Amino acid sequence: MTDQSRPGRKRSEQSRLAILAATLELVAEAGYGTLTIEGIAARSGVGKQTIYRWWPSKADVLLDALATKADLQIPVPDEGSFRANLARFLGSTFELGGKSPVADTLRALMAQAQIDPEFGNRFREDFLFRRRDALGTLVDRARERGELPAGVRPGTVLDVVFGTLWYRLLATREPVDGGLADELVALLADHGASTAEIR
Repeated sequence: MTDQSRPGRKRSEQSRLAILAATLELVAEAGYGTLTIEGIAARSGVGKQTIYRWWPSKADVLLDALATKADLQIPVPDEGSFRANLARFLGSTFELGGKSPVADTLRALMAQAQIDPEFGNRFREDFLFRRRDALGTLVDRARERGELPAGVRPGTVLDVVFGTLWYRLLATREPVDGGLADELVALLADHGASTAEIR
């Protein structure tokens, strides 16, 4: 996560985690629209000036909280096959992303990214690209073992997964769940190993 604190000031990890936990609790209870720095400070027991020193906005606090949660709860496994790795990664991703508070948070952050270009850059760097890189690690391993579908570039595999996730979150509101994860695994990994390497 990009450290937004001023030079020379070190963040207390205990205080940071208290702030992030309080932020997620408040959003789950009442939604992003009611979230305030003052509310986060009161819930976490940390002064609001400390929060403003470490993050430029409430959206950035929430972004850090969600990115940290994703890093902790979504593994980057190495179980010997693309199918097993993808199933575990997508299962964890969709279990987290399908929960109502998390899904609503993702929608709120994406909306904020459209109206605030500077935050949009941070959202891409600190969350979207971070999650894409995590899956990219699994896809690169699969490419090296010849496990990707023939004629499909690694980047396209990533686009299919995250494109499907965000389309459901933002457009159709259809479930993001284990059933969807299973379908994507079948689409991308249930086939004979490819002998063609695409770069």
